[in-house]
Amino acid sequence: MKILVTGANGMLGQDLCPILEDEGHEVIETDIASLDITDYSQVESVLSSSKPDVVIHCAAYTNVDGAEADFETAQKINVTGTENIAKVCGKEDITLVYISTDYVFDGTSDKPYTPKDKPNPINNYGKTKLGGEKAVQKYCKKYYIARTSWLYGIHGKNFVETMLSLADKPELNVVDDQTGCPTWTVELCFGLIKLIKEKPYGIYHVCGSGHTTWYDFAKKIFEYSDLKVNLKPCTTDKFPRPARRPEYSVMANDNICRKWQSALKDYLNLRNI
Repeated sequence: MKILVTGANGMLGQDLCPILEDEGHEVIETDIASLDITDYSQVESVLSSSKPDVVIHCAAYTNVDGAEADFETAQKINVTGTENIAKVCGKEDITLVYISTDYVFDGTSDKPYTPKDKPNPINNYGKTKLGGEKAVQKYCKKYYIARTSWLYGIHGKNFVETMLSLADKPELNVVDDQTGCPTWTVELCFGLIKLIKEKPYGIYHVCGSGHTTWYDFAKKIFEYSDLKVNLKPCTTDKFPRPARRPEYSVMANDNICRKWQSALKDYLNLRNI
């Protein structure tokens, strides 16, 4: 299968492309230098000439707090850019896989969100990613919307690496009133492959199984790394941020990915090799 990946130089893309190649697929790697998704004519030219069977759309504006100050740029990349990709995929009959987020939900649920639950984002980032979802649904018949959450991986800035870099602090405060599903990029990659191979088109939650708070996530990071850290729980209001975060963004994933603890163990073991 010929698969074109947007955002191939990002945290997810750098894991996804070699994994797809190992699975026997022909991979076309693109990033802003070779494909500016906000330029419709360029999107049309690249997709029409390369003729992929599938586009996995990883390119995105992912700065959650930045989107509060610069909604216009987030909108241009996450909505207009996705709309451009979706229009051409729909016209060329290409299957589109769109990476979305748990932040399309408002966090007021008391049970895990399912793909059928109604989104209601509470920050600009979530609003733009939901706008991308709507564009995919509007212009494509053959699509997978893959919502993921609390993503970490070796190729980008993320919570796991931040915690490890702060392990020598005399005291470390981590919020304990936000709950979600930590997801390793590699787990997400295999989840996406599973969608393409096995699942009917539609919306899916592709995230680590189970759930935790940021504080308990940090505890596991240090426990699995054999690090003694003076870790203290705190509330979100101790670290005010421009963008509101949903208090509860747990998603039911239909066992598409493994338990988040198992994935975290493997990640930490591999990064230390």
